[in-house]
Amino acid sequence: MSQRQLGRTGPVVSSPALGTMGLSGVYGAVEDDEGVRVIHAYLDAGGTLLDTGDFYGAGHNELLIRRALADRSRDDVVLSVKFGAMRGPDGGLAGVDARPAALRNFLTYSLQRLGVDHVDVYRPARLDPDVPIEDTVGAIAELVEQGYVRHVGLSEVGSATLRRAAAVVPIADLQIEYSLLSREIETDILPTCRELGVGVTAYGVLGRGLIGGSGTVTGGRAMTPRWQGEHLEHNRALITQLEALAVGKGCSVAQLAIGWVSAQGEDLVPVVGSRRVEQVAPMLEEVTVTSDELAEIDRLVPAGSVSGDRYPAAAMAQLDSER
Repeated sequence: MSQRQLGRTGPVVSSPALGTMGLSGVYGAVEDDEGVRVIHAYLDAGGTLLDTGDFYGAGHNELLIRRALADRSRDDVVLSVKFGAMRGPDGGLAGVDARPAALRNFLTYSLQRLGVDHVDVYRPARLDPDVPIEDTVGAIAELVEQGYVRHVGLSEVGSATLRRAAAVVPIADLQIEYSLLSREIETDILPTCRELGVGVTAYGVLGRGLIGGSGTVTGGRAMTPRWQGEHLEHNRALITQLEALAVGKGCSVAQLAIGWVSAQGEDLVPVVGSRRVEQVAPMLEEVTVTSDELAEIDRLVPAGSVSGDRYPAAAMAQLDSER
């Protein structure tokens, strides 16, 4: 697996990273034993970067990772943890809390669930509109000084917020959706990251299963506009156009999509989720996309050609990156 550094100041990690959200029921049930096997398969292949959130399965995901790492060296794994997304007892999302006191509390519980003494990258899952970003990243910086966190990250923020945060503390990486179907960051956010020396961990690389997935509309996909009605028909037709190119390269459309993100720059690390152990090896098989192939992909699936928003309207309204 290739190695890439997260920004100018972040850790060196394997690429792609393993996104573990899908192992905690978001897209359907996954047995814990299978989830552990998925994580082990990734680590055994040389993977190092595990991406999680304390709200994934209301703590279930962190406990699953703890079990998977029980017989592994802590130094061999880079743990990226998101915090701040609040949940109600019904499992529904209930806003964001990124106050300094709250994030210290969240980290305390994450360390216990993960069974570690520090996390490598700690980031608010979303911008808290009621808390200045300077206060949030400043509090994480204090945790860095105390040894509980190694690096500060952000997620789904726009350029103005990124600049304010970076003026307080070095930001290792911005986690944000980026794929063949979601290229909005190319206009402003990605250039800002590069100016500031901030890496990008790109999630949604496979469009939540639109690219190379089973096509089954289950769980969280059912609420996503791109998976509904005419949007879904349009988007499936877009992706179908890539099949001949993938066949010619001897790879799958999903592998082509991962390779496309990797080819956008050494400062990007794709975050790819797997829910079954047999999906891990294909995800890690490196596919090099040439400049001619990049041009052909742009012709077939040009920027802005996707139909439908990437989140429901209420969630889109909360994204600082979309303002």
